[in-house]
Amino acid sequence: MTAIDPETTLKLEAAAFRRLAAHLRERTDVQNIDLMNLAGFCRNCLANWYREAAEERAISLSKDEARELVYGMPYAEWQKRYQTEASPEAVAAFARKETHEKG
Repeated sequence: MTAIDPETTLKLEAAAFRRLAAHLRERTDVQNIDLMNLAGFCRNCLANWYREAAEERAISLSKDEARELVYGMPYAEWQKRYQTEASPEAVAAFARKETHEKG
């Protein structure tokens, strides 16, 4: 593997994060429950990880502020515009996954 210095690594990781966030903003057809069922994380998870990384660096960032960074708009606005009712199948799959992870 090619050796990459820490500063370049950080820049590459930041670029990949920005691209992931932009991709998720564009794919408004993909609901968070679908992401959770398929990948085990969603937009809210990404926002939580961002907020936790900020807190580790003594930067205060609210849950709403972190979500706005990921969603590209206030979360409530995204929900109004794009969130749909989860299908019974998606809800059941999520419940099975949560039961499996807890058990």
